[in-house]
Amino acid sequence: MHSMGRESFAAGSLVFLTSTDTTVGFISQNADRLTAIKQRPPHKHYIKAIDSLKTLKAHTRIPSFHKNRIRRSHKTTFIMPNGHSYRVVKAAEHLLLLSRLKWAYTTSANLSGKSYDERFAQEAADVTVYPLKNNGSPSVILKLGTYTLKRIR
Repeated sequence: MHSMGRESFAAGSLVFLTSTDTTVGFISQNADRLTAIKQRPPHKHYIKAIDSLKTLKAHTRIPSFHKNRIRRSHKTTFIMPNGHSYRVVKAAEHLLLLSRLKWAYTTSANLSGKSYDERFAQEAADVTVYPLKNNGSPSVILKLGTYTLKRIR
């Protein structure tokens, strides 16, 4: 049996199948692995799930006009002016894993354009975190400009 210490988490190449704050999904720090598993076009960006505002500030510049909105948000994905997407996770169960990684790309656990298939998802993931449960609604997606806000979903 392989022991998984902090070094394995730091490597970031593992793909986890877990209940996220919105749905059952894959999370990993390796976007190329997720792209191969999902058979998705490589030019599309993934959402980065972040464990805290401090980690978010280390990854991108947040427009000052939107700082309070981001701090108070729940289940909301923000597309920053640079085109990258972030969601600060506050769900306790999802944070158990995310707090060890600090950040991870997140995506639904299905082939691109297909519906969820639990067998496919479990075979594709390196590690499955139980229990797997769908937490309902997808995240709201907001595109931020310096002073503007546009609802995408």
